[in-house]
Amino acid sequence: MTSPQLDARHPLATKEGWSLFVGQANPEPPQLLSDNDLERIDDLERDLYNEARQDYHSSLLLVATPDIRKIIHTGQKLIVNNRGKQLGRRGLLISGASGTGKSTSITQLGKRFQLDFERRNPGIPDRIPVVYILIPPDADPKSMAGEMAVFLGLPVGRCDGPQSLAHAVAAVMRRAGTRLVLVDEIHRLDLSTKRGKGASDQLKYFFDTVSATFVYSGLDLEETNLFSGVRGRQIAGRFIPVSTAAFSYNTIATKNDWKKLVATMEQSLRLHRHKVGTLLEWASYLHARTGGMIGSLDQLVYEAANDAISDGSEKVTKAHLEAVILDIAAGNQYEPRRKPRQ
Repeated sequence: MTSPQLDARHPLATKEGWSLFVGQANPEPPQLLSDNDLERIDDLERDLYNEARQDYHSSLLLVATPDIRKIIHTGQKLIVNNRGKQLGRRGLLISGASGTGKSTSITQLGKRFQLDFERRNPGIPDRIPVVYILIPPDADPKSMAGEMAVFLGLPVGRCDGPQSLAHAVAAVMRRAGTRLVLVDEIHRLDLSTKRGKGASDQLKYFFDTVSATFVYSGLDLEETNLFSGVRGRQIAGRFIPVSTAAFSYNTIATKNDWKKLVATMEQSLRLHRHKVGTLLEWASYLHARTGGMIGSLDQLVYEAANDAISDGSEKVTKAHLEAVILDIAAGNQYEPRRKPRQ
């Protein structure tokens, strides 16, 4: 793999990128200046101050939802139950719509596990407790092994065969003490094709030869060919399913869950004139606008907050919210009932 190819990869799909993610602390909220201090700073200082607040809004992780907490809790239990087992291990299979927190869940599971591992085993060099990869488009056995190899820092040559590469990858993971393997975008694995079957067999080889807990995550897996044929039945027999979904808003309990999510996000805003509780009053509107998707809600609230910083209003209004262009899925289901109040 050449350097440009590595630079173009997903930030977490290399050992170095993953280590930076694990070591990254939660962003510290910028301190809000007093009105007097705001009047005293010059234009450049004001621009830097505004940019710091906008960067903070943009870097905030999605708030943990019941689905995300369930995935992390289930994954942690599986890791414990699989500890020391070569045979009889179970994996975790995450399926759900886009924007429901699948990737956030599995990466946070991996981060928590690695931090706990390093806390319990300080000063052990050359350990790689977690591996994170994405299924490449039109995956085949070599590309699947290559994804693992690149994460581990192993060279991948054009003449390397998939079998020898897989053997090298498995040997490194065993030697490095890998205990958790996160496989994202698993919906790209099409078991109705020859290449897809080969890639699935390659993953199965890693599952069988590395004593780790494997976590697969993908979009609406029930609608894919992941469970077709003998290989699909093997996956179904070895993996515990957990589904993610949009928030519903039709019972007191689900409305309260949604309102807690909105309130938590609102409390994180760094605005000078925003009245806390305003977004909570618009909880029903926010649900209708986003379809209950936390990814869409995250974009809607924080983009509106950043617009409020840019225009100097320093408070989120319905006009700010209405001006945000959301993803197609959220936009298609939203039908405004009346002209929003300012």
